[in-house]
Amino acid sequence: MNDTEITLIGSARLPTRFGEFTAHAFKGTASGTEHLALSVGDIAGDGVLTRLHSECLTGDVFGSCRCDCGEQLALAMEKIAAEGRGILLYLRGHEGRGIGLGHKIRAYGLQDGGLDTVDANLALGQVIDGRTYAFAADLLRQCGVRSIRLMSNNPRKRQQLEEAGITVLEQVRHIVPANAENEKYLATKRVRLGHLLD
Repeated sequence: MNDTEITLIGSARLPTRFGEFTAHAFKGTASGTEHLALSVGDIAGDGVLTRLHSECLTGDVFGSCRCDCGEQLALAMEKIAAEGRGILLYLRGHEGRGIGLGHKIRAYGLQDGGLDTVDANLALGQVIDGRTYAFAADLLRQCGVRSIRLMSNNPRKRQQLEEAGITVLEQVRHIVPANAENEKYLATKRVRLGHLLD
C-alpha cells in the first residue's frame, strides 16, 4: 500500500453499540483501496484521541482469540465515545501485517506447528510487517486533525506518523487482557517487534 493521495468519498451518521459516530469513507488514488474513519465530536484541531486500526477480518469480525485485534477495536471505539471527541482510522489492506488474508491463514498453520508470527511470515517468504502509515497522516489532515494522542502499542505507527508531519503529543498504551490462545502472539509483539506491552 503506497498511496500518497487519499480522497474523501462521503460521510454519514453511524450509530453503534458504543454510541454514535460519523463514518467517513476514503479511497486511495493509486491502490483503489477504501478506508474508513469513524469520528466523534469536533476533531479539527489538537490533542485528538486517535486509533489507527489495521484491518483484521479474523479478529474484528469472527472474534478470533489468536490475536488482540477485535478487543482493541472495541476498546478504541469505547474510549472515543466516552471522551466525546476522537477518530478511529480503519486501515484496509493491512490484513496479517500486510501479507493478506490467505498468507495469514497459512501462517496460522505454521504457528500451530510451533513458529511464532515473525518466523511464520518469513517461512512463507513474506515480510515481517509490510504496513505503512504515511497515507493515514494525509487522511488525518483531511479531517482537520493537527495533533493527536495515539492509542497504540506499536512504536512504528508513531514514528511513521511523525515522519509524515503529524504531531503525536502522547502515545497511549492500548492493552487488552491476554488469553491462552494469544499469549505467545503478544509476547512476540513485545520481544521481537518492540510493542509497548507488559
